[in-house]
Amino acid sequence: MVRKLRERGCCLNNLKRFIYLISPQKIYKNFYLDLEKVLAKKNTKYFQLRLKKTPEKKIIQIAKKIKNITSKYKVKLIINDNIKIAKKVKADGCHLGQSDGSITEARKILKNKIIGVTCHSSKKLALKAIKEKADYIAFGSFFVSKLKPQAKKGHFKVLKWAKKNIKKPIVAIGGISNQNYKKLILLGANYIAISSFIWDNPFLKPDLAVKKLNENISQ
Repeated sequence: MVRKLRERGCCLNNLKRFIYLISPQKIYKNFYLDLEKVLAKKNTKYFQLRLKKTPEKKIIQIAKKIKNITSKYKVKLIINDNIKIAKKVKADGCHLGQSDGSITEARKILKNKIIGVTCHSSKKLALKAIKEKADYIAFGSFFVSKLKPQAKKGHFKVLKWAKKNIKKPIVAIGGISNQNYKKLILLGANYIAISSFIWDNPFLKPDLAVKKLNENISQ
């Protein structure tokens, strides 16, 4: 058991881009500057633009600005829910919830772009998504989330199962911070989806919050 824990610790130390960063709920004045500083830490693999209460026209304008920044730092831009916007802004992909349309339809529009799917804690939904050729599977919510307080509760055991049975990347979502993300990675998550800890942190600016995750990974 001790040996296994040491091996897992070694894996943690070797992690580089393990963050799946989700946007704040509103794009504030200094957001683009903060985003540059955060991505410059080089531990983010994906950036998801998730703006539920913003008109499509505005989302397109914002996404185009963000694409310039994500491209600079070699981060994949993912648009939440909206396949058409993802295509229009030439994003790297789209994330689908269970009520946001089928992977098959998304694939027709986005071709070989990244398509990720939320599967809550359902093995059945995950296997269905893999069969339909999803590029990654998201499980959660593992902790209470400010972004989605009513989200279905995720079960840790699904990560263990996914690590053994799914060959696609696994994203853990929901209420993740520097205090709890290691457990999710040790259980089998390849990436941690994080938002509030970065953008709504009352103690740390976004670049310092993401730096805190880098520091903790080696402890």
